[in-house]
Amino acid sequence: MKIRARSTSSRAAVRPPDADASPDGSLELAAAAARGNAYAPYSAYLVGAAVRTASGRVFTGANVENASYGLTLCAERAAIAAAVNAGERRLSAIAVVTQSEPPAAPCGMCRQTLAEFANDDLEIVLVSASGKRLKTTLGALLPHAFRPAALGK
Repeated sequence: MKIRARSTSSRAAVRPPDADASPDGSLELAAAAARGNAYAPYSAYLVGAAVRTASGRVFTGANVENASYGLTLCAERAAIAAAVNAGERRLSAIAVVTQSEPPAAPCGMCRQTLAEFANDDLEIVLVSASGKRLKTTLGALLPHAFRPAALGK
């Protein structure tokens, strides 16, 4: 599947998918569509993400840059925020579409945010704009994650 939009991370933790987070590719297509809405005038690095919740609902997000770079919002966190805003609290899968070859994995901040709403077995499918795909899990990308249990919650 070739991914298009308008306008690198640890290789040890990723592998070609044998079965992806959505057998029909819908999660990846939703992420690709979200990527088309990215606002990236400074980096021109467009990212789209789609999360599937435990209830089966899908929420999307795109990166939103800011002239004050630290205020930039990653696509993954935008998608998670949309899910949380809709009352969802558990994630079962995420697809992230970038222009990187090989596909880029979520940044550390996004990995930590995923850990708030998912277990180590969260399926993560990384897709490049050319359609190359890699599959991994949150546990592989963020071993020994800091979670609410560390705070006694």
